[in-house]
Amino acid sequence: MKKALIAVIAVLVVITIASSLYTVNYNDVVLIQQFGRVVGTQKEPGLHLKTPFIQSTIAIYDGSRIYDIPQSDVITRDKKSMIADDYVIWTVSDVMKYYQTLGGVGARAEERIDAAVYNATKNTISSMTQDEVIAARGIELTNLITAESNSDISGYGIEILTAEIKALDLPDDNKEAVYERMISERGNIAAGYKAKGEAEAQKIRNETDKNVKITIADANKKAETLLAEGESEYMKILSDAYNNADKSEFYNYLRSLDALKGSLAKNRENTLILDKDSELAKILYGQSGE
Repeated sequence: MKKALIAVIAVLVVITIASSLYTVNYNDVVLIQQFGRVVGTQKEPGLHLKTPFIQSTIAIYDGSRIYDIPQSDVITRDKKSMIADDYVIWTVSDVMKYYQTLGGVGARAEERIDAAVYNATKNTISSMTQDEVIAARGIELTNLITAESNSDISGYGIEILTAEIKALDLPDDNKEAVYERMISERGNIAAGYKAKGEAEAQKIRNETDKNVKITIADANKKAETLLAEGESEYMKILSDAYNNADKSEFYNYLRSLDALKGSLAKNRENTLILDKDSELAKILYGQSGE
């Protein structure tokens, strides 16, 4: 009996010790309950003590969680249907509020998140045209949906870190029409760039032709000026030659030789008949008209 009593006492001691200890894991917040009421919280990881048999604990994970929301149909401001497929990264921001409103149950939290993100996605996209939605895909659309989702879900002690559309597609019945319109718009943009480029090219060609004409005209003007100056100098030299007796005689001598050379160069058998008083005859015979 004594051994049995010791064994019972030992078992009770072990149960008491086990009931007075609890463990807090990393990224967990433990709520300490007493008679159904939360009397404390513990977030420090490790082993902790509580009042045995009177107090109980509930562990709530407050790290980041991912929830994949089923895809849904949404309507744009210009009455175009689109299919949105979202996912959410969320966390518990207020453990007490989370426990009081949702009992700390993750499935119930996801139900609220599903409704909040769907409404935020619907409201955001319905305020934009289809073209605006496509243009805003990415950070801009994510920020808009995340902000509106948090405004609905904050009362549950939940914070949505990001509510992002992982796929935003068109129904099969209007995909082709949208793609054709997008191709047409891109074609118009390309045609605009092409026309602008051709206009710039023509402008450059016109400017180049103008510069070429100006350069040629300047060159011709300079050439005419130089030619006029040369002729003027030629006439001046010729006038000086005629006005100077010695130069005049020498000039006539050279002219006569050039004329003789030209007439004989055509045919060496030509017979040259000269007047005895001509300058050429004087040169050939060394006479002075005698």
